[in-house]
Amino acid sequence: MQSIQSVGVFSCAKIMGAIYGVLGLLFGPMLFVITLIGALAGDQTHRILAIAGGLAAMVFLPVFYGALGFAMGALSAWIYNIAARKLGGIQIEIRDVIAGVH
Repeated sequence: MQSIQSVGVFSCAKIMGAIYGVLGLLFGPMLFVITLIGALAGDQTHRILAIAGGLAAMVFLPVFYGALGFAMGALSAWIYNIAARKLGGIQIEIRDVIAGVH
């Protein structure tokens, strides 16, 4: 049994930022479609605002999610490193795999 004693704060932040940025790319168009459906139900003046807001969300969400994922990834890695020093790291079992044999 081996233990993860420390994780790289910046490397964890980069990965989490990328993962959440991709999630923002997925959720942005979904939010735009929902906004568009809602805009079609509203009157003409609010329709333009709703469509503009939906388009803004398609740009804003990936950036916001990516930045938030980066920040929370860094914070989580930092907290993990502190906890692992005091409590011990997460125990993992590693097994060597020979190519073609499972």
